[in-house]
Amino acid sequence: MSPSIPQISRSLHSMARTSPVVAVLYQALEPPIINGARKPRKPGGYQDSGADIAYTLRNQGIRVLTPTASPNPKSHEGWCFPDTETGILSAIHQGATHLWANTILFSSHPLQTSQSLTTTSTPISIIGQPPTLVESFDDKAYLNHHLRLHGSFTLPQSWLLRSTDPIPTILNSIPTYPVVGKPVCGRGSHGVKVCHNRTQLSEHITTLLSESPIVMIEQFLTGEEATITVMPPSPEIPEYWALPPITRFNHINGVAPYNGVVAVSANSRAVTKAEMQDPSYGNVMRQCENVARLIGATAPIRVDVRRVTEGGEFAIFDVNMKPNMTGPGRPGREDQTSLTGLAAAALGWEYGMLLHRILDCARPLDGFRTYRDPFV
Repeated sequence: MSPSIPQISRSLHSMARTSPVVAVLYQALEPPIINGARKPRKPGGYQDSGADIAYTLRNQGIRVLTPTASPNPKSHEGWCFPDTETGILSAIHQGATHLWANTILFSSHPLQTSQSLTTTSTPISIIGQPPTLVESFDDKAYLNHHLRLHGSFTLPQSWLLRSTDPIPTILNSIPTYPVVGKPVCGRGSHGVKVCHNRTQLSEHITTLLSESPIVMIEQFLTGEEATITVMPPSPEIPEYWALPPITRFNHINGVAPYNGVVAVSANSRAVTKAEMQDPSYGNVMRQCENVARLIGATAPIRVDVRRVTEGGEFAIFDVNMKPNMTGPGRPGREDQTSLTGLAAAALGWEYGMLLHRILDCARPLDGFRTYRDPFV
């Protein structure tokens, strides 16, 4: 089972008494095939946001180690260590006490399996989700199934389709269009498409099944889209709590575009105080907090929601285990931000404050490794 809130709070308070020495990890490892599907690797392995994190924390007075002695702030290279066993041990041997896992994790990742990490003389803490949590809940079908079984969560109607299934029969069972076809384990908006009729859906499903043996079809939610970041317990706030919701607009063919294509500042903003008078926002914020609590998240998650109909209640349609942490600071990136950054700004937090708050949520390596899926 995932750790209880009192257990988490005790470990957080004990770590809060030490000054962290941080090393940021980037994605150098190719994610494995899990349940027949492989999560697409991001070009560059998140080095851009990793460099933002390292640069900003260093400027905030945190000791940050880098593989290059004096990395160029204008470049994303040289700021982060690769998430290979060699890269992780290099950071630790240089004195890192806190590893910021700005990468995609899985149960066979060195942070979970490396025996060398358990023999270090200095206790190691991790900023990120446990690898076994990520592997379980990056599977949208698996997570949605258990959200339906455990708790009062609003979710869209959905269908799973495998390459071995009678595809025409399943498509014939879909009562209304449009619907959304998407991978069960994706990154950003990769492979997500609104299909307005059976022909479009059949063609899109054929494309998705060429990449993965299982795909998801969901009811298309026609109302406002928003996204909600949930913070994990920390010494200051020993409970899961939601940052202000961010409303999204300027969709392309019904889908919010990937932030590497369209900056989030061009299609997203914080919900205003006047708009927050609508109880639907508070209701879905509590649902998102309950998702984080149920799975035992140890780092921020970001939950994408959409009103079932215009002006109606929100439904959860995606849970992101690793929200983007791009932010301003490095030369030429003064206008960079993320959806979580916009939510933090609505609280009056600058990017550096957001990173400090996340750093405060670090967990000891041993507790990180002993995480268990609460549904098993």
